[in-house]
Amino acid sequence: MPRIELETIIKAEKNIVFDLSRSIDLHKISTKHTKEEAISGKTSGLIGLNESVTWRAKHLGFYQELTSKITEFEPPNYFADEMVNGVFKSFKHEHHFKQIQKGTLMTDIFTYVSPLGFLGHFADKLFLKSYMEKLLLKRNEIVKTFAETNKWKEIL
Repeated sequence: MPRIELETIIKAEKNIVFDLSRSIDLHKISTKHTKEEAISGKTSGLIGLNESVTWRAKHLGFYQELTSKITEFEPPNYFADEMVNGVFKSFKHEHHFKQIQKGTLMTDIFTYVSPLGFLGHFADKLFLKSYMEKLLLKRNEIVKTFAETNKWKEIL
């Protein structure tokens, strides 16, 4: 099971970073390059416990739909979303937030199981894990930019 763990230091209050990380509207901005849109469930605002969203986006040349649900929620320290329906066999994305002297330490832990058995395992090694890590890094860059400037006020 591939695992991606990323740490991002953000010079902003933990509450702001937490809320930006669960913002459907900011997620749309961070995935503009994949033409991602929320098509059902919670389609704007802040997603919370037991709420789900279905995304439609173009990844690796194909349009795909994926539904994820917030399964764990401890504001403003932690939340997790898990795939309910989509191309992966499963995935879980944990979002951890810790107030530090410089601001907030945001830690993402993303674990997933690819479809197609051996072929999926091969795809992980060849390109998929790297592709997913780049998506998460892009998302974190946008969260950081909005949190460290007054742009967060446009979202929250």
